[in-house]
Amino acid sequence: MFEQERVFQRGGAAAQDAALFDAGLRAHMLRVYNYMASGVLLTGIVSLVVASTPILVQAIFGTPLKWVFMFAPLAFVFFFSFRLDKMSAFAAQAAYWAFAAVMGVSMASVFLVFTGTSIAQTFFIAAAMFTAMSLYGYTTKADLSRFGSFLMMGLIGVLIASLVNLFLGSSALQFAISVIGVLVFVGLTAWDTQNIKVQYADNLGYETQSKLAVFGALSLYLNFVNIFQLLLNLTGERE
Repeated sequence: MFEQERVFQRGGAAAQDAALFDAGLRAHMLRVYNYMASGVLLTGIVSLVVASTPILVQAIFGTPLKWVFMFAPLAFVFFFSFRLDKMSAFAAQAAYWAFAAVMGVSMASVFLVFTGTSIAQTFFIAAAMFTAMSLYGYTTKADLSRFGSFLMMGLIGVLIASLVNLFLGSSALQFAISVIGVLVFVGLTAWDTQNIKVQYADNLGYETQSKLAVFGALSLYLNFVNIFQLLLNLTGERE
């Protein structure tokens, strides 16, 4: 009788622990998505302000300074990758907001090249694709880690091809980059979302989780922004 009661108690404790873990995971994912959405909003505001200010447009895109802002976001990503473990949660957040602002300057050219209607339509399409794939990555029971190496190889290939095409200016190569890039970043959205869940389970410390939330938001932010830009290159209507 007492043994059966202890079994029930252990089962109840396990269920309670599982419920607490699920609640913590949901709160963590909500924090990640809030950071990600706020970063996208900041990028959009900065882009619109820069694109609407002729003096800034000329100072940035009419001079070699445009190359600085073009490659600065990539430098931020490397900085995050190598310094995250040594950064405080506050420093990680500050770096993320700085990254989003710099990305906004870099993306201001979008408003100079494409029509507002085209930008809005592509944004909602990209948002729908991102949401669907992130939801899949969060809910699926399948192990997506086996696709990680393939997706990273595709990402490296897209980056290299994009750098080469800066000098070639080939429309055919740009079309191929855009198509392959959308597929790669759509896949990375699901993979990164599942990976954020795994990292949460492996790191239960508050400070570590706070930094992982920022880094997870950065990963999802990059996926969304790249899906948006690549779709815009494929379907966008130019001014």
